[in-house]
Amino acid sequence: MGTFHIDVSLPRRAFDLRVELHLDQGTFALAGPSGAGKTTLVRAVAGLESPARGHVGFADETWFDSERAIDLPPERRHVGLVFQDYALFPHLTVRANVAFGGRRDVDGLLERMRLGHVADARPPALSGGERQRVAVARALASRPRVLLLDEPMAALDPSLRGDVLAGLRDVITDLAIPTLLVTHDFEEAAALADRIGVLVDGRLLQVGTPSELVASPRDAFVASFTGANVISGRASPTSSGLTEVLLKDGRVVYSTDPADGDVVVVVYPWDVAVALHSPDDSTLNHLEAPISSIVTFGNRARVRLGEIVAELTTASADRLELAEGLTAVASFKATATRLIARSRGPAVAAPPLDRQ
Repeated sequence: MGTFHIDVSLPRRAFDLRVELHLDQGTFALAGPSGAGKTTLVRAVAGLESPARGHVGFADETWFDSERAIDLPPERRHVGLVFQDYALFPHLTVRANVAFGGRRDVDGLLERMRLGHVADARPPALSGGERQRVAVARALASRPRVLLLDEPMAALDPSLRGDVLAGLRDVITDLAIPTLLVTHDFEEAAALADRIGVLVDGRLLQVGTPSELVASPRDAFVASFTGANVISGRASPTSSGLTEVLLKDGRVVYSTDPADGDVVVVVYPWDVAVALHSPDDSTLNHLEAPISSIVTFGNRARVRLGEIVAELTTASADRLELAEGLTAVASFKATATRLIARSRGPAVAAPPLDRQ
């Protein structure tokens, strides 16, 4: 085994992409919004685009080195690349598609990928998950030292993603090679990767495990990207030891985090309770607002009240008879309310919380 090294700079129209990563065995996800530079980095690693400067290589192999004028073509890099749309040949069988990658023991690889029963079928006859596994099998056929996955779920219908995600996780977990995944979806990254780097405008904002990013986001974008509610306010200490945050609309919330000055309030939907009236309990933060949307998925419901999204069970939503237009109260504890200095957050909008 060895370490996969990436240290590159590529000028883009709106920014310079600058990324340095050192990856060992396991899966690393590069996650962020569209246009952040994720696919550009994958293309640079695969040899489809040349950085302005830097180094790319694996263990003792150098694939790109600007100082030594090394820039190997794609076919000389030990990289397996799975494109967003899989790029399968529709007129060839599964066996022939995989054989195109260069491996002699194609049938053995098909069995490993649970594709032996469709070896003689053609891509149009396959399910979305099967097409994805064919694309991965073809990428592995060249016996790569590194696997690159460019938005692997993008070509799938949302209704298929749960099962396909689980299958893809099993496949890449079994691989004994570094895998670099790029995606715009945090939940997808968290399901597939050991570590995640959040990339915005060509720079890494934070790198950590999925749980680390959720528990301790370093700026407003990371918090929003991982699914949190993010609200601007001005913080000031109180004599009780809590921090009081005055929101833009004049309401106040409290946090156990110390802060003084402009901040963003971070609270996750699963830490927010919903009721028709303010509960008589120890919870300090109560924000009343009309319900603007209710989105259900499985046995959960996401309810938006003003700037806050709460996640609760559909059974609870039904019991409360929640409906759009109804005024309700979002409640959350001071201990669940994180504060981040506003100056640390980039001016980039994260995907909306109440997407399905």
